[in-house]
Amino acid sequence: MRVRVLGAAAGGGFPQWNANSEACRRARADDPQARPATQASIAVSADGSRWVLVNAAPDLRQQIGASPSLWPRQGLRSSPIAAVLLTNADVDAVAGLLNLREGTAFALYAHPRVLGALDRNPIFDVLDRALVPRRAFSIEERCEVCDAKGDPLGVELQPFATPGKVALYLEGEAGPALDTAVTRGDSIGLEIATPAGRLVYLANCAVVEEAVRRRVTNAAVLFMDGTLWSDDEMIVQGVGSKTGRRMGHISMSGPEGAMERLADLPIGRRVFIHVNNTNPALLADSAEREFLAQAGWEVAFDGMEMEL
Repeated sequence: MRVRVLGAAAGGGFPQWNANSEACRRARADDPQARPATQASIAVSADGSRWVLVNAAPDLRQQIGASPSLWPRQGLRSSPIAAVLLTNADVDAVAGLLNLREGTAFALYAHPRVLGALDRNPIFDVLDRALVPRRAFSIEERCEVCDAKGDPLGVELQPFATPGKVALYLEGEAGPALDTAVTRGDSIGLEIATPAGRLVYLANCAVVEEAVRRRVTNAAVLFMDGTLWSDDEMIVQGVGSKTGRRMGHISMSGPEGAMERLADLPIGRRVFIHVNNTNPALLADSAEREFLAQAGWEVAFDGMEMEL
């Protein structure tokens, strides 16, 4: 399995368009220790020629332009992108679908609740359903990922429930109380497997429960939610009023953070993705980056590649 990180940052990217923090200023000044990043997405391929995207970030056009393996290779109109898997209905995960509207076939996979959100918004009908079939997957049900014509892509998918929340723009429908420990398909993780190995993508996770720990055990690669370093990070920095958990994201650090909760598990490569612009671990020369490296973790970056 070939894997490419298309985008490593959380919503807004890095530097975020309206953020004036020291880290964002360093990124704009081309500081090599503050590497810019687009919004989180990865691409996987079993054969190196047909690719499956995990989420369609708003930056997708830019990400494709930076990834030669995703460039057209056949005729005047074509694409190696054969399928897109959605983990939630957040803008950060679905807005990039609008970049794929130019009449090329691919398959779109998502939970019925996520597909329902797309169905209710007619702007996504720019994707011709005759060319882009919308296929519902079920939590805990394994399926073979196929292209628009139904040809297998050599990739097996198993979605699983993760503690999270509905998309921000749907919170009004959910009522005043948002329990991030419960999900009905609004936030999921993905197991992606080929005969070469198993990858787990878990970029939205509010709490590392025992079910999550069991899921990531023995994964060859784990892409883990790395949005914030600490739960109250945005409040302390004065740029937000919500904790990380309220936003549906676990922290990297602390006794209930991802590093501590997963420290004792056998996992291959441990990679933080979906890193917010407020997170000091974005900076390669920070004490936080050194700490997580000593704990056996990496921070994803745009263009990062690996092979299982």
